Amino acid sequence: MFCGVGSLGLEALSRGAEFVTFVEKDPKIIATLKKNIEKAGFEGESKVVRADAFKIGAPANEQKHDLIFVDPPYLASKDTKDGSPLGKLLVLLSEQSTANGIVVVRTEKRIELLEQYCLLKVIERRQWGTMAVTILQRSSK
Repeated sequence: MFCGVGSLGLEALSRGAEFVTFVEKDPKIIATLKKNIEKAGFEGESKVVRADAFKIGAPANEQKHDLIFVDPPYLASKDTKDGSPLGKLLVLLSEQSTANGIVVVRTEKRIELLEQYCLLKVIERRQWGTMAVTILQRSSK
């Protein structure tokens, strides 16, 4: 989600992911994303959804996701409380992920996520330079 030109999803496909749904709302960025997917030869293993990820989460009809990457604009990730846009998104993703599914969220280094959002619990946090990656896992309950 907030996939931009698709580098993370394309990397996942190149490493064996079966299918990637890219969610991006900017039509200009989507045009570049589609070109990148075509260049990499992953048209059959991917789908592009033009939407606001904060509103729809990770669309997949009835199918749930094993792995979800969330890379929101830094301004939108400053507030991580339950009722914030990012907090609400993570609660939605807890419903859209499989049991034991993983959600990876990239933020600025100084931003800390809550320890839990519905069924998603933080299992690891890593920092590089000015950014941080928080890994959450859905409990099987």
